Parts: sequence; C-alpha cells; structure tokens
Amino acid sequence: MSQVKIFADSTCDLPREWLQKYDIGLIPLYVTFGDQTFKDGVDITTPQLYAKVSETGSLPKTAAPSPADFIQAFSPSIEAGREIVYISLSSELSSTYQNAVIAADEFPEGKVTVIDSLNLSTGIGLQVMKAVKAAEQGKTPGEIAEIIARVKSRVETEFVIDSLDYLYKGGRCSGMQNLVGSLLKIRPVIKVIDGKMTPAYKVRGKREKALEQMLSNALEQRDHMDNDLIFVTHSLAEEDALELKRILEEKTDAREVAVSDAGCVISSHCGAKTIGILYVKKE
Repeated sequence: MSQVKIFADSTCDLPREWLQKYDIGLIPLYVTFGDQTFKDGVDITTPQLYAKVSETGSLPKTAAPSPADFIQAFSPSIEAGREIVYISLSSELSSTYQNAVIAADEFPEGKVTVIDSLNLSTGIGLQVMKAVKAAEQGKTPGEIAEIIARVKSRVETEFVIDSLDYLYKGGRCSGMQNLVGSLLKIRPVIKVIDGKMTPAYKVRGKREKALEQMLSNALEQRDHMDNDLIFVTHSLAEEDALELKRILEEKTDAREVAVSDAGCVISSHCGAKTIGILYVKKE
C-alpha cells in the first residue's frame, strides 16, 4: 500500500473497478430533484437520473460536497498515517475545489494536498491515474502535485452533445437556439479550455458525422498523444463508445483505450448519448 492515498470526486467518471483496484477514494457530488437529494453514483445511477428527468420534466440541481463531507472522507486515511492527494472537478465549474481546500485546513499542514484539475469527467480521471502511478512509485504529495501541474494543461477533452435539450433546460442556451438546433439537427461539440466548458464548433446533420469529426480531430494528434491511456467516455452511448475504442486501438499506439460511463452530474449537464474522447498530449 502506498503511503499516499489518491482521492477524486464522482465527476472523474473512472470505472468503478478501477477505484477498487487502485485504492482511489471517491467523494460524491449531489443531485437534487425537488426535495429529494441523492449522492451521485451512490443513491442514483445515470439511467435512474434520466428516468427522473422524464418523469418530472425538469433537470436536477447539482451541488458540491461540503467541507464536512471531505473531512469525513479524508479522516480514516489520515488516522491510518497516510497522506492524501485529492484532484477535484474544475474550480471554474463548481465550488468542490474550494470546499476541499477548507477541509484540508482542518488537518495538520501537508497531510492533504488539493489539486484543481481544471477539467471534468475523465479529463480528471486521466490526471488521477497519473497520480496513482506516481504514488505507487513512492512520490511525495509535493512531487505528485508537480507532475499533475505539468499534465493538466495537456489534457484534451472533447465531447459531442447529441441534443441541445439538456443545455437548454439547464439554462446554457436559449429556447430559440434549442428550436433552431433541433430543426437543423445541429450537434454542438464541447471542449474544456482553461477549466471551462467551451463550445468548440457545431456539426450539422447526422450524429455519425459529428462522431467522425471528433475522431478525426483525435487521430490528427496521434503522434502527439501520450500513449499511456485514452478514454472514451459516454452517457448511454455504449455501442458508439465501443466502436470509437476499436478504431482508436487500431490507429493509435495507446497502451490502453478504456471506455467509461459518465456519472449523474456530468450527464445532467450534457444529456443522453453524449460521448467524448479524452487523452493527454506529450510534453
């Protein structure tokens, strides 16, 4: 067991079996429908989230873990004599990072290192896996923080949004945009830039066209990819994800191309059939 335990939150979208295999601590965000509050991935799954959206006709609110949640999660590892490195959802998207910093101040100095991923979904997960590898090699929290500081600006995160409905319901585009987008079958592509979700471009026409464009963008970078790991992350789009995985395995030198499911918080902002390709560029 490493002296340093790596933590993430539920938005990292890492496969559940990886969390167990690599001893990664996970802190859930919250999803609220009316007066009902659920822990992401603990009390509610992504298919259940979509069923509730259909039932209620509205999107849930999402909320960060409280400082008390972090203290409760971190305490057993600290009491066991371990140090913690926690990699958070982008501070540009949530107060999760700030709440973790507040919690870290409740422990002796240096026991908890909090890192802002400036990313989301497996854009965080890629950084978490780099941290896990460093911890296994005996790196200190400070050394791990330095490694992640060099990695996070090189994470490429690109998602095809299948429908504007969730962006519209969540207040991220106007009703007219939603109507026009639906009529023209416009599929927005989102990138993460400086920690923020940024519309990169739009693809008009069939879903397959948008997926082909995203795949083409990734393959153009194949010579610049860190070949450790590529993620294909999706929200109820497993068939497409497996096909993208097959092509990426065939056309890149990646040691591993992994498929992962988007959790409830990510899905509530992007909607069903959202799919992304995420990787790290070489230094």
